[in-house]
Amino acid sequence: MMKKKFYLVGLVLMLSLSMMLAACGNNAENENDNGSSNGDDSAGEETSGVELGQKDLTLPYVAWARETPVSYLLAAVLEDVGYNVDVKQVEAGPMWSSVADGSADFMASAWLPSTHASYWEQYEDDVVKVNEVLDKAPLALAVPSYVEDINSIEDLKDNKEFGDSVDWTITGIDAGAGIMANTETAMEEYGLDDWKLVSSSEAAMIAELKSAYNKEEPIVVPLWKPHWVFGVMDMKMLEDPKGIYGGDGDQIYIVARKGLEEDAPAAYKILEQYTEDYDMVEELMPPVFDEDKDPADVAQQFMEDHPDLIEQWTEGVK
Repeated sequence: MMKKKFYLVGLVLMLSLSMMLAACGNNAENENDNGSSNGDDSAGEETSGVELGQKDLTLPYVAWARETPVSYLLAAVLEDVGYNVDVKQVEAGPMWSSVADGSADFMASAWLPSTHASYWEQYEDDVVKVNEVLDKAPLALAVPSYVEDINSIEDLKDNKEFGDSVDWTITGIDAGAGIMANTETAMEEYGLDDWKLVSSSEAAMIAELKSAYNKEEPIVVPLWKPHWVFGVMDMKMLEDPKGIYGGDGDQIYIVARKGLEEDAPAAYKILEQYTEDYDMVEELMPPVFDEDKDPADVAQQFMEDHPDLIEQWTEGVK
């Protein structure tokens, strides 16, 4: 009787032990399935990508040839991953000051070190260079190529025949643009005392240029690359021996307010991963400025045509 009792107790213990081992095995298997197996912390990492953070963003831009379509493209890419982007057209000064004081989040239009030197000197402690997107963006005074005898800024000095033909006027863009400040400096450095610089807007300048070009009349304007004008008009940039316009050209940066990386990590990552080249910008500009299409529509079409680029820019976010 005693032996039978011990036998039953032993049988119960064995069954209990078997059930415990089976349960432990199932738990371990579940842990492995959930990516948290023993000694493998990496398997438990988040795979959904960088978080959005602050979803409402403000992007100021100046209505220049490159800046308009590029700003709308960046906004479209950010909105595609879940942000709300308010794209605001402003002048150069407010563009910089709004990013510096935090009322705007970033802009894609910082021309450094030359064109926006005064803005950088004023605001460099309050903004962050996120990404250099173009490494060569030359600026200069320019004339149509059919103006044969004008090849350098020096050729403008005391040139009565040519000066009279354009009423001694350089047809400029908005007064706050860096290239306008460069042109004022060039006029002083090259002794263009008889010349005057007229400010307006880029659109007004282009209208004057188109009108003169269609009639093969002379005109002098400040221009820069990349610009869609060079794709539809035969223009030449005047030599600048004194390097007033920055020699080989500026670099173009995306600049953000301080704290954006912490507040909107995914947006910051996209801005860091964004790339740009002349071919891309020259594809974006003409539909907006030569065909008068909505830049938001042009941005959407570009995204549809270049899914590989969008995937590259948003890697680790989507």
